[in-house]
Amino acid sequence: MHGPRFLDDHRVAFRVWAPYQSQVKLMVDGENQARPMQAQADGFHELICDDLSPGALYYFQMGDHQRFPDPASRSQPQGVHGPSQLVRLDQHAWQDTGWHGLKLDELVLYECHLGTFTQAGTLGAAAEQLPYLKKLGVNAIELLPMGAFPGRRNWGYDGVLLYAPPACYGNPRDFQAFVDQAHQAGIAVILDVVYNHLGPEGNYFDHFGPYFSSRFSTPWGKALNFDGRDCDPVRAYFLENALYWLTEFHIDGLRLDAIDDIRDFSVTPLLEALSEQVEELARETGRRILLIGESSQNNPRWVTPRDRGGWGLNALWDDDLHHAMHAHATGERAGYYADFGSSAQLVETLQNGILAPGAYRHYRRRRHGRSFLGVADKHQIVFLQNHDQIGNRPDGARFHHLVGIDRTLQYAALYLISPFVPMLFMGEEYAAAQPFHFFIDYGDERLIDATRRGRKREFKEFGWQGRGGDPQNPETFKMSRLELSDHEHGQGAQVFAAYQRLLAARTTIRGLGLLKSPSQVNQHQNGTVFTRRFQKGAENWCLVINQSDTAVAHETLTLVQGEAVFYWAGETLHDTAPTDIAAGATLLWRAKPQENP
Repeated sequence: MHGPRFLDDHRVAFRVWAPYQSQVKLMVDGENQARPMQAQADGFHELICDDLSPGALYYFQMGDHQRFPDPASRSQPQGVHGPSQLVRLDQHAWQDTGWHGLKLDELVLYECHLGTFTQAGTLGAAAEQLPYLKKLGVNAIELLPMGAFPGRRNWGYDGVLLYAPPACYGNPRDFQAFVDQAHQAGIAVILDVVYNHLGPEGNYFDHFGPYFSSRFSTPWGKALNFDGRDCDPVRAYFLENALYWLTEFHIDGLRLDAIDDIRDFSVTPLLEALSEQVEELARETGRRILLIGESSQNNPRWVTPRDRGGWGLNALWDDDLHHAMHAHATGERAGYYADFGSSAQLVETLQNGILAPGAYRHYRRRRHGRSFLGVADKHQIVFLQNHDQIGNRPDGARFHHLVGIDRTLQYAALYLISPFVPMLFMGEEYAAAQPFHFFIDYGDERLIDATRRGRKREFKEFGWQGRGGDPQNPETFKMSRLELSDHEHGQGAQVFAAYQRLLAARTTIRGLGLLKSPSQVNQHQNGTVFTRRFQKGAENWCLVINQSDTAVAHETLTLVQGEAVFYWAGETLHDTAPTDIAAGATLLWRAKPQENP
């Protein structure tokens, strides 16, 4: 086991893997004399202290002068370069004993960056907004990574001390309280974790042992050593980290970042081992625990059960549907949008989740993907926006900033009323005026400069003009903070109500087992009309999106008598059924059951 462990109120067992060091000493803050640790044959160094209490600060000392935080530190109150802090995590009085998690197909996810979700940017402030999420109609919040990162602002993908929640959000006990309150509100918590690389600043792992591979690299730096010599303790560090979040913090699932870049050719790859351990934990505790992967491979093997030769994850992020909707709406064709854009492609992707498995992709310059035929739709997470797709634009523009609110609601209806698991990005639900930028708070000027240059290269690939906001500038971060009160008035209130209705309708349609229905594209003289019909027995629903330049009569779409569950036209949410479906309008119609003759 990596990291410190309390044996009782004052006895603490320290354990650190440092095979590169013949001697490691524990340096307790406030003491002049370091405490030697005992080197073990397996490269670990151990020490039991009987005079330390929660809150004590410590370093690991190597040689006479080098001092580093614990790689498995549970708390870093002074940042990733400062001392580690002892924390008791077994003393929270959990109130969620009746909570067992949610089924995968029940989820409505809400991706959230804690630092910009509220003006305060803390766990406590986010907890106060749980009723807001419940009112909206989401039942799961997906948090961007919570491993300690350099500075006070970061997306979280530069984490270097993966067991320590960032001090700028609160302490570990605050995180436990947040999850507990979420569960009491009926909201699951999914945590984004990064097991493909470690951040560049505050990364002292090379001083301890062979944490990194000499054979592979990733787009963000050195790959981790999951399958080379002495990899077992490295694998244990990350597997224990996953179980740490799931047990000590009652997290309901993990979103695994960029799993394509987890370089691992072991007989039992890391993610397969993780799937097995999580399944065992779920069985022991009676909880539903989910593993969601981010992959661009379109490979169903990730979500194929282990006994059928797969890795046993529960779901994957679905980039194809995002790309199909975005390219269709905006007309952008650069970068990975090159293979998307037509109405036919959008309809195919809505039906299957991915586009043309095994077909040639111009962007990749090769054939790509495999069919998901036989894989249930619930195993794909779909979205119109996410942190990457907004934050990696120069101006941090949201979808409605690019195409307008009418157009945004059209595509929101398409993915929310789909057979896949939907995920909103924070602020989407009320058309937030604030952008979402990429931001950092590095202390190393070389890293700051390299990040700025890397951003410019990415913008050039997509043909985007403008330099964008400076990621190091604190104002770039501040501009990204949401004003959630904007959902209470004006256009924000209208859009929020629209999302509420769409999510409520999704719940009803899903409950009727109608979400898997074919899409149609009707080409009119002045444009395109999408229709999706949901029908079983007496239930008959129809989603109509009029992207033509003129109104479309009900008769054209053979809608029978019924009610408009959702009707958005002219940037206004309407309560009454339309005579004709206006140009640019979105209509979700529920027909009245036909009477028997």
